[in-house]
Amino acid sequence: MAKKMLIDATHSEETRVVVVEGNKVEEFDFESISKKQLAGNIYLAKVTRVEPSLQAAFVDYGGNRHGFLAFSEIHPDYYQIPIEDREKLIEEELKFAKKNQEEAEQRELELELQEQDKDDSSTITDYDDSAEQNNGAIKTSTIAKSSNDDMNGNHPIKPRLRRYKIQEVINVRQILLIQVVKEERGNKGAALTTYLSIAGRYCVLMPNTARGGGISRKITQVNDRKRLKSIVDDLEVPEAIGLIIRTAGANRTKLEIKRDFEYLLRQWEEVRELTLKSIAPCQIYEEGSLIKRSIRDLYTKNVDEIFVEGNNGFKSAKEFMKMLLPSHVKKIREYNDSMLLFSRYQVESFLSGMFNPTVQLKSGGYLVIGITEALVAIDVNSGRATKER
Repeated sequence: MAKKMLIDATHSEETRVVVVEGNKVEEFDFESISKKQLAGNIYLAKVTRVEPSLQAAFVDYGGNRHGFLAFSEIHPDYYQIPIEDREKLIEEELKFAKKNQEEAEQRELELELQEQDKDDSSTITDYDDSAEQNNGAIKTSTIAKSSNDDMNGNHPIKPRLRRYKIQEVINVRQILLIQVVKEERGNKGAALTTYLSIAGRYCVLMPNTARGGGISRKITQVNDRKRLKSIVDDLEVPEAIGLIIRTAGANRTKLEIKRDFEYLLRQWEEVRELTLKSIAPCQIYEEGSLIKRSIRDLYTKNVDEIFVEGNNGFKSAKEFMKMLLPSHVKKIREYNDSMLLFSRYQVESFLSGMFNPTVQLKSGGYLVIGITEALVAIDVNSGRATKER
C-alpha cells in the first residue's frame, strides 16, 4: 500500500502531521502555538535556588515554571572549585568513559564470535548489550519527542574524587547552558540537564560528553554494528564530543552519515556563538518545528509523497528537505484542493475517536483511559461481553 505523510499547516495556531498507509493512520503528532514542545531545546539559564535536601537546583530558563536540575545532571565544568580539582574530576570521568568503551568493544567482539558460529541465515534473538546499558549516555536509543528512540537523557552515575554536595559547588545566579529533557507536567517544572545532545537524521551529537563513538542498541545485527563502528572511527570527531548513530542510520552509507554529522557540527557552532552573545534567561537552540521534526524522524524511503496544506508550511518543508535530503525534494507537494487534506484521506474521523477516553472492544467490552499527573489508569469493563474470552 502507498504510504503518505500529510501535513495540515493551514492555521498558524496549530500544525498537525499524520503518516497514512492506505486508510490506516500509522503516526500522528500535533503542535499548537499555546503549547509548544520544550524537550530538546537548549537555553542559557540562571540558577535561582540551590536545594541541599534534594541535591538539586531550580533554574530560570524562561519557561512558565523554574526547571529542575538534579546534581547528577550538572557537568563538572560548572563546579565552582579550584581548577586543579576540576581537571582531576574530568580526568576521572574520561577514565570511567574509557573503561565503559572497552567493555562495549569487548561485548562487540563476543557478539561477532557468536555470530560466526551460527548459520549465515540466522538472526540474533537474545541480544543483550550490557556494556551499552552501563554506558547509557552514549548508547541510549531520542531526543525529542520526535527522537525518543535514540535519546532518553539518561546518564550513568558520574565518578567524583570526593563526594561533593551541590551547595558546595553551585551558586545562586550562576549561569548554565541547559537542555530540557522532560516537559513541564501539572505543577512540576521541566526536567533539565547540562549534558547536551543535538539530534540529526542519522546521528546524535553530544558536545560535552566525551565518551567516544557508539551505536544505538536497537541496531542488533553484528555486521551493521561493525560497519557503522568503522564509519564513526573514520569521522573526525573533535575531542570531548560524543557521537551516536541512531536507529535510522542502520542502513545508511558513509557519505549520508558524514553529511549529517557535519550538519550537526555546524549546529553546535551556531549554539556556541549565540551563547556568547546572549543574556540569561534566553533560548539558544530550538529542537525544530513539528514539520521539521516529522521530516527528520518520520520520513523514510517508503513514504511515496508528502502533501502539505498551507503555503508557509509547504515552503518550510521544502527548504528543510532541500538541506536534509536534496534528492527527495520532489516528493513534497503543495495541496490546493477544495476539499480539506485530512477529510480527503478520512483522517478526521479517526483523530476524533482517538481522543475519546472510552475505547469500545470487538468483544462488547470497553476500556476507560484516564490520565493523571502520576500515572495513566486503564479501567477494563466487561460491558456487553458475556463470553469467557
